Amino acid sequence: MAARSIASLTLSFGLVSIPVKLYSATESSGAVKFNLLARDGSRLKQQYVSEKDQSVVARAEMLKGYEFEKDRFVLFTPEELKALEESSDPSIDIMSFIPSRSVDPLFYDKAYLLAPDKRGAKPYALLAEAMRQSERCALARWRWKAKQYVVQVRPAEDGLVLQQLLYADEVRSLKDLGIEQVDVSASELQLALQLIAQISTDSYDPAQYVDEEKKRILAAIDEKIAGKQIVGAPHAEEPTAQVIDLMEALRASLKKPAAAPAKAAAIETQPVIATKERKAAKRGAAPAEAAAAKPPAKARAARK
Repeated sequence: MAARSIASLTLSFGLVSIPVKLYSATESSGAVKFNLLARDGSRLKQQYVSEKDQSVVARAEMLKGYEFEKDRFVLFTPEELKALEESSDPSIDIMSFIPSRSVDPLFYDKAYLLAPDKRGAKPYALLAEAMRQSERCALARWRWKAKQYVVQVRPAEDGLVLQQLLYADEVRSLKDLGIEQVDVSASELQLALQLIAQISTDSYDPAQYVDEEKKRILAAIDEKIAGKQIVGAPHAEEPTAQVIDLMEALRASLKKPAAAPAKAAAIETQPVIATKERKAAKRGAAPAEAAAAKPPAKARAARK
């Protein structure tokens, strides 16, 4: 199914305006959702109840309000709310170009894809290539649905990505957590670097990863549909804090080097007759092992 654009916008810098279409960059594969049902299996309907008289309020009678003081609201009609959203600007105005890696991903919010609209292919390709060559991305302002965003426009392999950014007051700082600062020794650091080198890869391939928990839950649902009872696995006990030898833990984490082939070479130089004896012993033992593994006839018949 072809992707559908969310909006037609204009990406502008200087006197250059690029008509673009906006697409959502992600789609929810969906967590496994369970419906609320009554005991008889019928669906439950959500209703809104007035706190004043406990009466059910129909959706058509609802208004939205902003609480400016405790329990005091200023009310907005649907038309007024629509007027607020209509203040959105179809223009994405580039303010500056900054180094590509200068935005901390902690500030990343929702991502969108940008594609050129009619007559926008050439300036779109030019801007993308210029940012790749300069290793810079763009910071821009964008008003959308009654909110102003600071966005990052960055080049990807096949086009441009628009990334909404969070404001400073929307992001918590690690400095607020009072993390203890400790020194590490050169030997500890060296072992940690070796461990990182052993399990490093050159790129991230999202296709290599799947939601194992979702697969497990869906498999359990299939068993439930088939009439089986779902039995939960015992929960692991909470790990207790332990004082560990950091150096020993790092050494134990490192992969051991491959064994030298000297032992195998020594076996190959042994007399041929010894090799035959070992093989004969294995052949002689095989029927006995197979007989031991094979269940008695009575047991097989009982199972049938």
